[in-house]
Amino acid sequence: MKLQDIFRQADLKVDYDVLNEDENHELAVQVQVRLIALDLLNPPADGKFGPLSTQALIDFQRLTNCGEEGFIGKMTAKKLIECKGLPQPDIKLGNDLASRIIKYMLAKKYKVFVGNDVYNIVYLEGANEDGIPNADTPNHFNDRRMVIQIRADGVPKIIGNWQGTTEPGRHYTVNKMNPKGAARVAFGQYCAWQVGSHGRSRPHEALVQTGGAVTVHRDFNKDYSRVGDKLDTGYFGINQHHGYNNPENNISTASAGCLVGRSITGHQEFMRIIKQDRRYQANHKYVFYSTLIDAKEL
Repeated sequence: MKLQDIFRQADLKVDYDVLNEDENHELAVQVQVRLIALDLLNPPADGKFGPLSTQALIDFQRLTNCGEEGFIGKMTAKKLIECKGLPQPDIKLGNDLASRIIKYMLAKKYKVFVGNDVYNIVYLEGANEDGIPNADTPNHFNDRRMVIQIRADGVPKIIGNWQGTTEPGRHYTVNKMNPKGAARVAFGQYCAWQVGSHGRSRPHEALVQTGGAVTVHRDFNKDYSRVGDKLDTGYFGINQHHGYNNPENNISTASAGCLVGRSITGHQEFMRIIKQDRRYQANHKYVFYSTLIDAKEL
């Protein structure tokens, strides 16, 4: 069965819960392909129509006013076949820090998630708590880890803002774990992190880089700068973990290039918030996006 079959038969309705049946595999894949094309679902289109696919379909039906929630009928089939793009959410931007970050992300064509129970993870490098750029001194926790939410009212709000680092400390810059040099994540947005565990001697819950590749600059010359460094893309264990309550002026061994929140309690709060994301609640293997921005660019 395909969407075209449902469209041609006005009385045909396919409930969500039967999309996982073998006889509906072709239809499930077709629906997923369309939802992926409309940026409502992450690849792959594998025909496994689980909670994330179902939620993406519900979101599509609501955004396009299908009036068929709970099943795919003639209207949903028609709109899935014909839809070229979805209505853009009405985001109300001001001059506050959250708005400036979201404005920057939109200008870069990064994904911005809107909804009462979805979150945007953002790292602001070389910034104080208020977003004002600082000297970005090496081996200091002088970056910000943030969670931004845009609820149904369209107003961006920073619901978490913690001290952190997006750069390796002195120890792993000088004592390279990789012969190419310490890793500095390239500015940009990546879909790469899943909830897991970081560390061996002091393991703790974290976002671990098991869901996608990340691009880094290799600081071969140990100058604490990305300028002139070679790029390297892959799975490097660039996790989002805590910094063991290390002092503000000494990252020490807390980061070899990971995205690190300095305090243990702050990190625990960060994890508590992002695990409330409905996409994670629907599938604990959900892959989170994170965005790294140079504070001087805002």
